[in-house]
Amino acid sequence: MPKLDHFDRAILNALQVNARATNVEIAETVNLSQSPCLRRIRALEEEGIIKGYRADLDRQAVGLEMTIFVAFKVSRHSFDNAQEFQQSLLKIPEIVSCYMISGDYDFLAEIVVENLAAYERLLTERLLVLPQVTDIRSNFAIRNIKTGGPLQLPTTRR
Repeated sequence: MPKLDHFDRAILNALQVNARATNVEIAETVNLSQSPCLRRIRALEEEGIIKGYRADLDRQAVGLEMTIFVAFKVSRHSFDNAQEFQQSLLKIPEIVSCYMISGDYDFLAEIVVENLAAYERLLTERLLVLPQVTDIRSNFAIRNIKTGGPLQLPTTRR
């Protein structure tokens, strides 16, 4: 794990608040001159700490009315089967996040679609036919309280 100093954390916090901020704005925010600030941003990108930049879209404004959390139980637990199942999930663009979890189910996916009919099609045509699936549980989000919040970065220990 790379060591992040207070400037790196300040830069990351500033970018989480506004990824479109210019280098000049970020440098001013973190109290660093422009050249070292830009070098640090590029280093954070090269190290993979900054994975990319994207627009945060309003789901309803673009016609994606439903968020569903889908828990999958799979059979035959093995490394190869888990890898195969994960690769299958990665090919489904409606899955916007996915986790391997502990407990009664093995995987939890967040799915975003236009409406109930779109989810029914996805469920019957793509999810229920996935290899190794023995059970699927769908939980429908009623209201979005918070998504995509900034990460609270740990402070350095001295």
